[in-house]
Amino acid sequence: MSQRTSSAASWLASPPPSIAVEVTATRVVAVALNDQGGSYSIASHAVEPLAEGVATPALNAANVHDEAALTAAVRGVLGSLSARARRVALVLPDSAAKVSLVRFEKVPAKLQDLEQLIRWQVRKAAPFRIEDAQVSWQEAVALPGGGREYLVTVARRDIIESYERVCEAAGVHAGLIDIASFNQINAVLAGGSASGDWLLLNVAPDYATLAVVRDGSVAFFRNRSGGIGDLPDLVHQTAMYHEDRLGGGGFTRVILAGGSVLGGEEAARFHRLLEERIGMRVEPIDFRPAAEMRDRITPSAELLDMLSPAVGVLLRDRVARRKPPAAASTERVA
Repeated sequence: MSQRTSSAASWLASPPPSIAVEVTATRVVAVALNDQGGSYSIASHAVEPLAEGVATPALNAANVHDEAALTAAVRGVLGSLSARARRVALVLPDSAAKVSLVRFEKVPAKLQDLEQLIRWQVRKAAPFRIEDAQVSWQEAVALPGGGREYLVTVARRDIIESYERVCEAAGVHAGLIDIASFNQINAVLAGGSASGDWLLLNVAPDYATLAVVRDGSVAFFRNRSGGIGDLPDLVHQTAMYHEDRLGGGGFTRVILAGGSVLGGEEAARFHRLLEERIGMRVEPIDFRPAAEMRDRITPSAELLDMLSPAVGVLLRDRVARRKPPAAASTERVA
């Protein structure tokens, strides 16, 4: 799931980063990836909890409230890794950006015209001026007759810059920025076993995201704030929408990411409710088909859950580089 912007460099311009940092409302995670000729493993990882209120991800409000504390946490996890790098990938919560699927029955021939049309479409739904936004996009599902959907991500530029300043203060440059669910999807796609239409459910302390993936492209994306109380019903409604409106014949897989935030018995109960409501097995996310843990250790489901967004963003361009150049898009951001 890589994103395209008009200011981005070519996908061949620089090697993908080997270190990723994820910032959430409750923790900072860092992962270093070992790349041995296309065989990937987790060289090291680190997690630092955040005090309440240090960072509160939001679409249209300040996110970073204690820059010094967040900088210290980022510096701490980076210092715990076995590798060092000046340039890192940065993963932010889904709630820091707005994701839309924009449909064009006829796609403009010129890239500049397409970009202008995309910005015109998303400005109507953005709760802030599009002139103050970072807009990124990628091709999504192809439509009959030559049309196409585009997955468009919009974020307030000052919010993105606040996270970038933290990284700079911690001694690194956030050369690639993306959101969590996209990179949980990347982690699954990199494993090479996600054929057909499948559903990702990403649960965070303050939001949940549902995404339907078809042939490697997002065909449905919904992010909502709040608790998990009605999520099993919402998953069932998404399954019905997939069959009725997207022409799907049922999901091949349902993957739950972020379930570890629930903890203990609550996580198990939520998992059971999901399976009962959707009528099929719900899998916990697991990136190990694409990137092994160091020394082949057996990690907990909670650790796999915690590391998957950072691992996904490190794998996304590496997997893209295995394909012909026409199949890849340019770099940057939420």
